[in-house]
Amino acid sequence: MDAALGLPILVGLIAVALLFDFLNGLHDAANSIATIVSTRVLRPQFAVFWAAFFNFIAFMVFGLHVAQTIGTGIIDPAVVDAQVIFAALVGAIVWNLVTWALGIPSSSSHALIGGLVGGGMAKAGISAAVWSGLSKTVLAIVLSPLVGFLLATMLVAIVSWASVRSTPFAVDRAFRILQFASASLYSLGHGGNDAQKTMGIIAVLLYSQGHLGSEFSVPFWVVLSCQAAMALGTLMGGWRIVRTMGLRITKLTPMQGFCAETGGAATLFMATYLGVPVSTTHTITGAIVGVGAARRVSAVRWNVASSIVYAWVITIPASAIVSALTWWLVEIFVK
Repeated sequence: MDAALGLPILVGLIAVALLFDFLNGLHDAANSIATIVSTRVLRPQFAVFWAAFFNFIAFMVFGLHVAQTIGTGIIDPAVVDAQVIFAALVGAIVWNLVTWALGIPSSSSHALIGGLVGGGMAKAGISAAVWSGLSKTVLAIVLSPLVGFLLATMLVAIVSWASVRSTPFAVDRAFRILQFASASLYSLGHGGNDAQKTMGIIAVLLYSQGHLGSEFSVPFWVVLSCQAAMALGTLMGGWRIVRTMGLRITKLTPMQGFCAETGGAATLFMATYLGVPVSTTHTITGAIVGVGAARRVSAVRWNVASSIVYAWVITIPASAIVSALTWWLVEIFVK
């Protein structure tokens, strides 16, 4: 692919990026709605509308720090061209589709990061990576579920102590109402962190083609397009992953669902403010495991949790390999 793209190719690549964003919403709908569905506070068809709305309006709350990290902090912007972007998106989309079909809650974020690394290194070698940004992202793979786990566990302890004199019925009724707020916050954090990753991809593509001038920025139409694509994907729901997240890891009550969502939302808010592209999947999974373990260790189905961890470990390498192969195939085809 040439450095200067024709308009049809540029529009086509932006469309592929928005397709990834849509699939991200579809794949990660479970992150926003699994707890509120599994506790029977909302029916699935209403829960996805609830989550999609807060996914869309997230740009009104957060800055664009994560988009900046994705656009300039994973691989050198000078390396980026249409071929690298195309390879990165193919790597991420293929991995998302495989894990979605298998019902595995892997990370769309890390699939995209792996795709960028694979495509960038296929073109320019190991020097393509921006190691400061990449190391921060890899560190977040460990920290985001751990922070979600700890916050959710602490919330369970605090809420249990505060509710000790209330009847189980009163506690259940109160937290059914409170779960609307916690699910909203988590969906807001999900939309704020995840949609920005695609914004960063489109913006760096436009920047590489000279459409943004001398300084990297994210146009407002890109912000709206990405938020809308993610919200639409969330509306479609990812029901296989909802079952895994909401039912197979541990059985949740409304109180536990509230604690998991609130702990996860706090983690996402902090990460988005700091510009760290964390995995919303990792975060909510850690929080769900935390509330289950707070009840008793045996309440968590550790075999399911461990299979999810395996998927986390191989996501970046797997999507990077697919991306690198795609880059080489395009290179051969173009030549």
